[in-house]
Amino acid sequence: MPTAPKQHYTLAQLAEIVDGTIVGDEQCIITGIATLQAAKDGDISFLANPAYEKFLNGTNATAVILSEGSVSNNPTNALVVRNPYLAYAKLSHYFSHSLSEPKGVHASAVVHDSADIDATAVIAANAVVEKGATIAANVVIGAGCFVGENSTIAEGTRLYANATVYHGVSLGRRCIIHSGAVIGADGFGIAPGPDGWNKIAQIGGVVVGDDVEVGANTTIDRGALDNTVIENGVKLDNQIQIAHNVVVGQGTAIAACVGIAGSTRIGKNCILGGGCGVAGHLDIADNVHLTGMTMVTKSIKKAGVYSSGTAVEPNAKWRKNVVRFRQLDELANRVKKLEKDSD
Repeated sequence: MPTAPKQHYTLAQLAEIVDGTIVGDEQCIITGIATLQAAKDGDISFLANPAYEKFLNGTNATAVILSEGSVSNNPTNALVVRNPYLAYAKLSHYFSHSLSEPKGVHASAVVHDSADIDATAVIAANAVVEKGATIAANVVIGAGCFVGENSTIAEGTRLYANATVYHGVSLGRRCIIHSGAVIGADGFGIAPGPDGWNKIAQIGGVVVGDDVEVGANTTIDRGALDNTVIENGVKLDNQIQIAHNVVVGQGTAIAACVGIAGSTRIGKNCILGGGCGVAGHLDIADNVHLTGMTMVTKSIKKAGVYSSGTAVEPNAKWRKNVVRFRQLDELANRVKKLEKDSD
């Protein structure tokens, strides 16, 4: 992955990056990346979803990333790979805008004297780094960020503007923390008493592994006693709530607006679709895929695809189905009685 993208590449250079085969002019110049519909001369596009093949013949792209089966329908140069979407993901970084940050600590930043700041790190305007924090090499702390007491941020991690890392949090290498994310806030720990709710001190921390991405306005609560743990390679979308003492396994991806209640363990290489809810104190096996808006109320012990709820349909039909659903128990009892009478 380039640190400072160039202005242009030959198709041969891009093919080498993704181990692809060229059909057409390997010396054609690529200066950007775009969708099939929006691509212009100099752009490379991609075809990963068959639903978009209808746009292939009319594209103005100089080259298209695609699989072997689509080459015959392609009107321009082709970069043939096994997985076009993965190849697009890799090449996207070569055309991404590179954010430049001056090295060192901005004059308006507030950094405690005991904080250990590597000379190659960036602490931007109005950021706060508290006592005992450790900021490793090539870390970027964006404008207005907060890094709490005794937190550790490992090499190459970036906090975008206004991200918050509470005290006692550990972030691994090459993480990306987007704006508005809050890592290490108190979990929802309260105990009922005769005079109302009593707060439970949240004594644990948060441990985030390497190569984790945390989306904008996502929250990861600190543990009540043990740590909340986000393992290596986890990808979290925007507006996710991860409660205290949750463990999210390596390589898991979670889409927006998911809520995971306390002390639940999510396995490795899982996918949680948007809007899912997972109750507390559950175990989700490795390689589980929850489709969007699924509500999980019991542990899932086997890999596979799981769903709950009903898909959208016209309101009149939905209302009829709701009536029938309410009649299911009565219907089941009638069937049991008929079976018993027929014996």
